[in-house]
Amino acid sequence: MNTMSRRCGQALSLALAMFGAAPLLAQSQARMVGPEHIQSYWIMLNTKVDADIPNSGSNMDKPGCVAVSYLIGSDGVPQNVTVRKVVPPSGLDAVAKSVVNNFRYGPSLTNRNSEPVSTYFIVPFNLPADEAQRKAIVAACKLPGFDQA
Repeated sequence: MNTMSRRCGQALSLALAMFGAAPLLAQSQARMVGPEHIQSYWIMLNTKVDADIPNSGSNMDKPGCVAVSYLIGSDGVPQNVTVRKVVPPSGLDAVAKSVVNNFRYGPSLTNRNSEPVSTYFIVPFNLPADEAQRKAIVAACKLPGFDQA
């Protein structure tokens, strides 16, 4: 009897551990989708986004970009928001992170199960008027590994 209760207790502990780890496994195994393909999974619902802007910081007036990676959860809310690249180095990383934290999404028609996906967003700052220069600055923030659709 004692062995039976120990086995039941171990099975229950294992089941609870697996249930608690399920969201973490889903996040680590989420499909990686580039920004150019995100509309196939999620549609941004925001019409405007607020940002927390600091009063001062380094290179705040220079042209640049910040790449922010995140997981769009099954509820359409960004999770695990992480600044991955800042070009050139500046104090604009916190601004970009606050922008992405305020995004809200709804599932696309092809994502009826609200599948979570990992993606990233490039936040441009102070871009020049010249289109070629703009593209070069934003291209510097592109992240590898998000190329699949």
